[in-house]
Amino acid sequence: MKNILTEIVAHKHIEVAARKEQRSVEELEQVSWFKRTPLSLAQFLRDPEKTGIIAEFKRRSPSKGLINGEVTVQDVTTAYTRYGASGLSVLTDEKYFGGSSDDLQQARALNNIPILRKDFIIDEYQILEAKAIGADVILLIAECLTKQEVAQLAAFANNLGLEVLLEVHSGDQLDKVTNHIQLVGVNNRDLTTFKVDFNRSCELAPQIPADKCKVAESGISNTDAIITLKQAGFQGFLIGEHFMRQENPPRAFEHFVTELANKSAQ
Repeated sequence: MKNILTEIVAHKHIEVAARKEQRSVEELEQVSWFKRTPLSLAQFLRDPEKTGIIAEFKRRSPSKGLINGEVTVQDVTTAYTRYGASGLSVLTDEKYFGGSSDDLQQARALNNIPILRKDFIIDEYQILEAKAIGADVILLIAECLTKQEVAQLAAFANNLGLEVLLEVHSGDQLDKVTNHIQLVGVNNRDLTTFKVDFNRSCELAPQIPADKCKVAESGISNTDAIITLKQAGFQGFLIGEHFMRQENPPRAFEHFVTELANKSAQ
């Protein structure tokens, strides 16, 4: 099985170098959204009035191919917000996930909840871009960054007022957590093979520093999973493909939230 993550990161270096040629840092800093005060995803996830769900807009993935090519960012993200998502996750990787910076900007223009820029961040330039397109949070993937790179990128993001979600897949990656990281996500999907092991979150939860907001990612497709994960100490639940795979993601999300509220009230 080829390591898709290695391939994506190699391509990302080329892509970022090209984008630096197209737009200077000065240009990014002049964008009006660069001056806005970002929202806190950690705060939204800890709010008991909200669902804790970070609902994702994702058209395709390397493992599944096309997930949904019919729906619009506007329809899906506004429904996610309307029915109680605590945050949005928007894919901005074009080559592998069919996303774009434009998707995130459209989501930002229409929604007043925190937005995670979901991408493979390897360079400070991408963090400046994230701020300029209206993101509140960036994702750093422990699997493809050294401890030093995580520390440097997280500090740079915090300096711009952005929060950082560090995604880990194993206990040894938790030593990359720093003071500049507000959220720690456990990806149940192995990014090298794309297989999902749902128990991974529950095993790692106790090892995550208590002051960090805990987020479970991937493989969450029913409300029982969220109840189990809440009991394990998670405050955030990133759900990508489950809603996007449905013909009508807004309705699927609404039904899911209603069911979750009913079960939680029992």
